[in-house]
Amino acid sequence: MDGNGRWASRRGRSRTVGHRRGAEAVRRAVEAAPGLGIRTLTLYAFSGDNWGRPAPEVAFLMRLFLRYLCAETAALAERGVRLSVIGRRDRLPGGLLRQIAASEALTAAGPGLHLRLAIDYSARDAIVGAAQRAVAAGVGINRATFARLLGEATHGRESAPDVDLLVRTGGELRLSDFLLWECAYAELAFSPKTWPDWTADDLAAAVADYTTRERRFGQLPAAS
Repeated sequence: MDGNGRWASRRGRSRTVGHRRGAEAVRRAVEAAPGLGIRTLTLYAFSGDNWGRPAPEVAFLMRLFLRYLCAETAALAERGVRLSVIGRRDRLPGGLLRQIAASEALTAAGPGLHLRLAIDYSARDAIVGAAQRAVAAGVGINRATFARLLGEATHGRESAPDVDLLVRTGGELRLSDFLLWECAYAELAFSPKTWPDWTADDLAAAVADYTTRERRFGQLPAAS
């Protein structure tokens, strides 16, 4: 989800306004996803490198995450959405940590969409953490084992499915340390639209384009 600050700057508004509008776009995406056949939706909310932003902006984002969880958890549970937060937790404010735990517990039985919010997340740190866990446990490594350790290293508590489609808004053409292991064979889509302008129709168009792609996973297409 990229472009909140640029969305605001182009309109002569503060970056905090852009982040608020970005939260509205989150709601639209979450509401639209199940109808598009999406079973797992991971939203990159705050990277491990984002701590380098100005302290007032970081503090605002932490408060925004807290407000979002407080305001949306009951509605998510009612719609059968299961919420998980992946990433480090030792650097998050105490109030946010408590709300994350409460929101995850309240939605744990949700049978529908699995919504994952990546907060203080770094794919490279997660990979290093999984490797450290493997060494400490003295276990043999294969792809399945490593995927499980990767989930544990990011508080996911389970291995996530490989990413089918990665969409990045805001016009940037890079992955920015997002789910690097899980994106090994992901289809990539980049949109020039900033995240606050992203709509349910945009998500639907991205999914429709994805369904036209031939996914071979390094193999030759099946003979007709």
